[in-house]
Amino acid sequence: MKTILNVIWLVLSGFWLFLAYLAAGVLLCITIIGIPFGIAAFRIGVYALWPFGYTTVERQDAGAPSCVGNVLWLVLAGWWLALAHIVTGVLLCVTIIGIPFGIANFKLIPVSLLPLGREIVRTDQPFATR
Repeated sequence: MKTILNVIWLVLSGFWLFLAYLAAGVLLCITIIGIPFGIAAFRIGVYALWPFGYTTVERQDAGAPSCVGNVLWLVLAGWWLALAHIVTGVLLCVTIIGIPFGIANFKLIPVSLLPLGREIVRTDQPFATR
């Protein structure tokens, strides 16, 4: 079932969201300071490409640097990517078939706003990193 949902997601919104994260990652990797943020954008882009069957968990070892990084991320790329999720989610919720995919878009908004200090894991092992 996850595969079917992921394929429909890929066609409806996953590919375009992946391209947005890819563009953000490339722009952020231009400077040396932005490379960690670019890597985070690439990681979340893959998650946005194929989200069903995966979830995010907070890392226990994330501390003050990830908090500061999240503030910088929010200013540099977070708002734009969250806005893309909101627009895509609203457009998908217009149709009955798209409602589950719109809700999935809304669930991706927190990780698009504050990605540092989170890890993407399979849903059948959400506590494997703890």
